[in-house]
Amino acid sequence: MYRIGLRHLGPDPRRALSADAELSEKDAEAIGQRLSKMDRRRPWTHETLRLIADNPGRRAQELADLLGRAKEPLKADIRKLKNLGLTLSLEVGYRISPRGAAYLRLIEDPGRTR
Repeated sequence: MYRIGLRHLGPDPRRALSADAELSEKDAEAIGQRLSKMDRRRPWTHETLRLIADNPGRRAQELADLLGRAKEPLKADIRKLKNLGLTLSLEVGYRISPRGAAYLRLIEDPGRTR
């Protein structure tokens, strides 16, 4: 016999993280280092972030088709981006978070002001 207990631990900390669009250069560098580690085997993070930013609300299968990838591994990768506060899951599909949008702006146009 097993006993399983559940309790509410509070709000998801990824929500506050994803809403934080005030990134310092140090924040952007830390995110970049984490993404670089994810890209070691094959680069995918920037392309996936850009695709989600350009196609809000797209289903995982549609994104996978656009990227030429299988759906389930892509969903696992998007969860990794979500854990960094860079994407948000919608009822249907995904969108870039304010933090993810700020990160893309910084890396795609480093001279641009926040």
